[in-house]
Amino acid sequence: MADDYLVRIGRLIRDARQHRGWTQLQLADALATSQSAVNRIERGNQNISLEMIARIGEALDSEIVSLGYAGPMHLRVVGGRRLSGSIDVKTSKNACVALLCASLLNSGRTILRKVARIEEVYRILEVLASVGVRARWINEGSDLEIVPPARLELEAMDTEAARRTRSVIMFLGPLMHRTERFQIPYAGGCDLGTRTVQPHMSALKHFGLDITATGGFYHARVDREVSPSRPIVLTERGDTVTENALLAAARHDGVTVIRNASSNYMVQDLCFFLEQLGVRVEGIGTTTLTVHGLPVIERDVDYSPSEDPVEAMSLLAAAVVTSSELTICRVPVEFLEIELAVLEEMGLDHDRGQEYAAANGRTRLVDLTVRPSKLVSPIDKIHPMPFPGLNIDNVPFFAAIAASAQGSTLIHDWVYDNRAIYLTELTRLGASVKLLDPHRVLVEGPTRWRSAEMMCPPALRPAVVVLLAMMAGEGTSVLRNVYVINRGYEDLAERLNALGARIETFRDI
Repeated sequence: MADDYLVRIGRLIRDARQHRGWTQLQLADALATSQSAVNRIERGNQNISLEMIARIGEALDSEIVSLGYAGPMHLRVVGGRRLSGSIDVKTSKNACVALLCASLLNSGRTILRKVARIEEVYRILEVLASVGVRARWINEGSDLEIVPPARLELEAMDTEAARRTRSVIMFLGPLMHRTERFQIPYAGGCDLGTRTVQPHMSALKHFGLDITATGGFYHARVDREVSPSRPIVLTERGDTVTENALLAAARHDGVTVIRNASSNYMVQDLCFFLEQLGVRVEGIGTTTLTVHGLPVIERDVDYSPSEDPVEAMSLLAAAVVTSSELTICRVPVEFLEIELAVLEEMGLDHDRGQEYAAANGRTRLVDLTVRPSKLVSPIDKIHPMPFPGLNIDNVPFFAAIAASAQGSTLIHDWVYDNRAIYLTELTRLGASVKLLDPHRVLVEGPTRWRSAEMMCPPALRPAVVVLLAMMAGEGTSVLRNVYVINRGYEDLAERLNALGARIETFRDI
């Protein structure tokens, strides 16, 4: 019986190590032991103490064994510290999850470079693994290799993982080419109010997909006799809606025209990837896409998604609220030009380097140096628009920036039902944020930030905004239950610490 427990614990440790992308030697180095000892532990051939299990769990940031409920992760932030140095922007979270879904179109091997190691990606990988897709981290855990099976085991889908990500809705487009009947659970993710799937249904019905939502699942049925007879006009210029339409059109045997399409960064990355698969896409970067589909795609591809403009905006905001000089490298400037224009109007002191190409060969990058600035409120309100307007996901960062500026700023977050409400949490950290209605807040600055202990807002970008404000406030703050931040950012606390922040990760005992 004891040997059986050792084997089971060994498997848990092996799985946690592989999930982190570590070799046995890397884990051995972290534990100050030998690779052979790690090998024996993972095979269940060595007695192991609770102290060693705890050390392994800490090294791998994984609850190997828990007593009862595994508690949530929290952050302890010592504020009032200035940042300095340089930091690279990671690859796009939204592009990576779209490309993982798009890999289902391909019967060949897909390699994605420098994939963001975030909870949203892990949830999609768990869903893919549950239906038979073989995905493994390669090149010391920086890249992903994805090989689909001949037949997907959709009846075995990990519904718990699927419900924890909104991205699972993008399985609709690829799966309709695999089978005539399937179901996926209702999409989860951030708590941002009611976000209807009706635009997805309206777009995909042109390819014969009929969806019935009942019992917590979207039940899909495909009529192979139906195909687009005219251009598809999206009822909403949404990113995931456009991506789903692209995924459906990619293996449609014919030419599909998609109008009112999003031209945002993740959509462009998906188009570049489809071109690697042999699918011709005309109009990339515009609101009209013409897709020349292929009924069969079997190609070994190697693709590098571009950097994340929203993470770049996060780091820029971190520099502003902490009055720091910081160089942010590999910024996809094409998707931040409006934000930078607004910040220039507010008085931001910054320099841009020469443009250079991202690893995908298409996206334009720059290195951006931000210096401490005396900001004033913008003349116009801050409001998002579809690309090339101010990015919807960058709006919350302007709340912290506006709170650091002199004057009043109106922020109108018209897209989401209740995200503006979460921005009022900044008042607990010293800001003056007045809620005018569920979509508008009035921010008065400048702010003398202070410390506080609070729960993490359940929406990704407002949660990061609260973290940045805590970094600016004198004293020690605690941000509880930060899973939502880990959904969209890789090692954010550690990377900020490398710049001079002081952020500690901990769990309740």
